[in-house]
Amino acid sequence: MQQITEKKFLFESSQEALAILGRNDEFLNVVCSAFSAKVISRGEELIITGSANEVATLTNLFTELLFLYRQGNPVTAHDVQYSIRLLKAGQEDYLRKMFDDTVLVTVRGRHIKPKTLGQRDYLQAIRNNYITLGIGPAGTGKTYLAVAMAVFSLKKKEVERIILTRPAVEAGEKLGFLPGDLQDKVDPYLRPLYDALYDILGAETVQKYMAKNIIEVAPLAYMRGRTLDDAFIILDEAQNTTPPQMKMFLTRFGFGSKMVVTGDLSQIDLARGTMSGLRQAQQILKGIPGIQCITLDASDVIRHEIVARIIHAYDKFEQDEN
Repeated sequence: MQQITEKKFLFESSQEALAILGRNDEFLNVVCSAFSAKVISRGEELIITGSANEVATLTNLFTELLFLYRQGNPVTAHDVQYSIRLLKAGQEDYLRKMFDDTVLVTVRGRHIKPKTLGQRDYLQAIRNNYITLGIGPAGTGKTYLAVAMAVFSLKKKEVERIILTRPAVEAGEKLGFLPGDLQDKVDPYLRPLYDALYDILGAETVQKYMAKNIIEVAPLAYMRGRTLDDAFIILDEAQNTTPPQMKMFLTRFGFGSKMVVTGDLSQIDLARGTMSGLRQAQQILKGIPGIQCITLDASDVIRHEIVARIIHAYDKFEQDEN
């Protein structure tokens, strides 16, 4: 018969208990549903009862979540679920390393850091390579983390400017039919990049940097004929580039620069039968020193858990269709 162990886990305050257990014990219920051990909350104290192995695992889980919170990061449902997954897979050593890897702090004081091992690998690839391809579904933080790394490099004076670009595929690159001046025409396609910049730097700083050409946001067509030195260049939505466009973009690379190419190969909007430049680049550039491709998946989605479920459902559907 398995021996039952009981252990107490103490929080320093009711505020800490609320942060780790969630409102109305939301996070605690997630934990309890994942383990057979019982966890009883009594104010600032937890009583964990179960097998010695599960009691130790749960103690480790609450310790790591508390570490995350004390580092100034609000604990989310995703943090709880992902931490459980790592602990059950015997990868608890990665938890603190992942939570402790802060890229930078936003203008509002929020710490930007990897939330999954895939995101951690993605950040490491950006740090260690000239060109990084980040491929994965919506919600995996591909663009946001790339922009954060760009801002970090700018603040550290590793680069002199940031260049952000996307293909305007939805308009077929024929922007003349849209109302307004050129900036008005392309802004809708570049809005996600602006959103990331505003969240990280604040609107006032972004506008100041853009006025000084320290930050440039432009459609992909504007990259032709340029050599981009001392810049951090991000190509977003790269699945919607054609092979010639991708080759054109990659060959803009200059001295002192870094490139990140992001895209979702399940969301290609090109005309049927047109090869995606990102898919081709993934094949052609494999194994070239200084270039790395990181593939993120549904386990790296950090939006609401329903997004990961949707991605899983579509992946299964597409596999069944093939």
